[in-house]
Amino acid sequence: MNSKPAQAMVVTPHPDDAEYGVAGTVARWISDGREVVYVVCTNGDKGSSDANIKPEELVKIREEEQMAAARSLGVREVIFLRHPDQGLEDTPEFRKELVRLIRLYKPETMVTADPYRRYVWHRDHRITGQVTLDAIFPYARDHFSYPDLMKEGLHPHMVREILLWASEDANYRSDITKTFHLKLAALRCHQSQVGHIPPQELEERLKQRHRVMAEGEDFLLAEAFHRVEISR
Repeated sequence: MNSKPAQAMVVTPHPDDAEYGVAGTVARWISDGREVVYVVCTNGDKGSSDANIKPEELVKIREEEQMAAARSLGVREVIFLRHPDQGLEDTPEFRKELVRLIRLYKPETMVTADPYRRYVWHRDHRITGQVTLDAIFPYARDHFSYPDLMKEGLHPHMVREILLWASEDANYRSDITKTFHLKLAALRCHQSQVGHIPPQELEERLKQRHRVMAEGEDFLLAEAFHRVEISR
């Protein structure tokens, strides 16, 4: 791992979720000179309708697709935690993994899935969002949380901003009009997930989604988030 501080960290449940949720904003940040790190929580070994593919083969494919997508956007680093797909739980061990990475990379902005989306929501998304929020506050902040990390030189860090994608309570819209093509190209890297969709249909479907997110703004396409600022 390159432990040089990064301005933003994206914690994504599965390979491809970040491309759906925040890739247009990530592309804009990177064009502005910000460094972004991805943390992929699961290995995606259940993300296929092909009953003939072996899970271990799917893991390799999905990691390669995620790396290709990240490279296309200019993401500095991708960290794979490799928990089993559909197997995430809210445990001290998982939380500690994220606290370690927050203290190591010291991001100003954290992005993840909104854990409070109601009713039908993938459990891995819900758990990822909740554990990420807990890791940010108070665990990454407090000296006496995981004292062994202090002994490793991983001192407390306070994140300044949180963006939650797929929120039913969006209060912030990020202009991706100029970076939509980069988001689309990154998403197309995930052929195991979108390869069955005709290219023009995928583009139009995605564009319509982001037009709706931009309604009421003075730009055409947006990614929408619930944004939280943390006071120091």
